[in-house]
Amino acid sequence: MRLLSLEGKLAAALAAAVVAAAVLGAWATIWLASPWLGVGATLLALALPALVFAHLLARPVAALIRALSGSVVAFRDGDFSFSIKGGRGDEVGELVSAHNELGRVLREERQHLFQRELLLDTVVQNTPTALVLVEDGGHVVYANLAARQLLNGGRSLNGERFDEIVASAPAPLARAIASGGDGLFSVPFEHEDETFHLSQRVFKLQGKPHRLYQLKRLTRELARQEVATWKKVIRVISHELNNSLAPIRSLSHSGRELVQRNDAARLRIVFDTIEERTRHLENFIQGYARFAKLPTPQPEAVAWGPFLEGLSRHYPFRIAGAPPATTAQFDRGQVEQVVINLLKNAHESGGPADAIEVAVAQSAREARIDVSDRGTGMSETVLANALLPFYSTKRSGSGLGLALAREIAEAHGGRVQLANRDGGGLTVTFVLPQRG
Repeated sequence: MRLLSLEGKLAAALAAAVVAAAVLGAWATIWLASPWLGVGATLLALALPALVFAHLLARPVAALIRALSGSVVAFRDGDFSFSIKGGRGDEVGELVSAHNELGRVLREERQHLFQRELLLDTVVQNTPTALVLVEDGGHVVYANLAARQLLNGGRSLNGERFDEIVASAPAPLARAIASGGDGLFSVPFEHEDETFHLSQRVFKLQGKPHRLYQLKRLTRELARQEVATWKKVIRVISHELNNSLAPIRSLSHSGRELVQRNDAARLRIVFDTIEERTRHLENFIQGYARFAKLPTPQPEAVAWGPFLEGLSRHYPFRIAGAPPATTAQFDRGQVEQVVINLLKNAHESGGPADAIEVAVAQSAREARIDVSDRGTGMSETVLANALLPFYSTKRSGSGLGLALAREIAEAHGGRVQLANRDGGGLTVTFVLPQRG
């Protein structure tokens, strides 16, 4: 609790000095019978107490200022252990209390920061991803355990020149780092070939540019994904084979019975059904073969008008706007196959057939084909997986239509995009780069 403010203490001291000077001046005037001596005594009586009181008040303030100065220097150097003895009930005491509270908060924050840094360092050091931080001069300033094991036989890398380390590394790693970007490479590691993903990022640390290299081992993950993909392929193929072989087996047995009965009319139905199932099975196998052995695109000049007219003979649609008068460069057969698959999906989407439309746009850099419908669209999960091979939500779907579209687009250097439409439906965008 504040007893008396510093301003109050100064006012009290001044008032006491004035009273003492007045008393001494009156005494000098009466007893010495001289006004001038009274004035002189008054001034002397006023100055001496003022000096004494000023000294008494300034000494603790000066000592506090010196203590604060030393404490601020300690804070600047990261030492927050200093505190100042308090006990005063004025503004100076409040300043001391605020200073001590600031020191306590800074000590706690530093302890929390130290704990977070310790946790982060533990996580980074034990992550399987190799991390190397290189300053602008080319020296390594940080490398975790995985980086030491991969690049320096487990020894520390701090302070080493990164270019010298890379020079002694396997050639694929050196080429990947020299590219300046992200990429995959394979090197012998721990007695087997290991595939790594390299990521390089530049950022500023304490105002200076640094480069962070991340090398992640992918062989085990790729092997797991490969096994999972093969299992899915086997399940899909087994399902389709069983769907065709089971009725063929049953129909063969029925055909044998009809031959014995000489029922030629019903026997024709049996053979027609067997032929239909074998044709379906053949188309299914050919679809997988086309996906696995997609030939290199052979771009040619294609006029949009005849191209769209040829598509309309397979599935009806309406054209949104006039097609470009210029020609585009792409493999006509492959792109035609893609758009036919997209039109087939649009007709199976559950929307009205007369709402299916195809829009074509072309610029100097790319050609764009949009196939839109007013069906049910796709959920977020389906949108995220629709372009993956063998992923299908249809009971009889192979999961190759959109995957094949993506393969053909990427073989051309393009891309495929899926987006739900406002008001319902889906738009599939097929983009092909154009080179002048």
